[in-house]
Amino acid sequence: MRHTEFAPFYRSAIGFDRLFQLLDQTTSFDADSTYPPYNIERTGDNAYRITLAVAGFSPEDLKIEVKEQTLTVSGGKSADTADAKTYLHRGIAARAFDRRFQLADHVDVTGAKFENGLLHVDLVRNVPESKKPRTIAITGGKPTKQLEAQAV
Repeated sequence: MRHTEFAPFYRSAIGFDRLFQLLDQTTSFDADSTYPPYNIERTGDNAYRITLAVAGFSPEDLKIEVKEQTLTVSGGKSADTADAKTYLHRGIAARAFDRRFQLADHVDVTGAKFENGLLHVDLVRNVPESKKPRTIAITGGKPTKQLEAQAV
């Protein structure tokens, strides 16, 4: 579904559908999007790390999936472990979650590590050679006949 504020762009911009979808998703803020808390850091020129605070979860309770430029990290306790304890106070939230991150083109997940209640997901941007900037050599010489005809 398209928001009406982007309608003029849809009519005149070709091939920017993904950009407009990202804008649509960004403008519709979800109140549950603050859980679990996370950091995004740049670890190198083309390297990134997403760190999620997933206290109360084990690696078996977590799932990481990449589909169509969307990274989804989800967590949930199995029914048998969730009901096994009786709490007098429960301050550590261990509710199920789905956290989604939109990945830019050519960004790949290279690995994930779980330590001290934190899930680290490492990413790298692998820009193909054909997409990297390149320098074009300028040569001197006489103009072609076609350019000479246009000059007259």
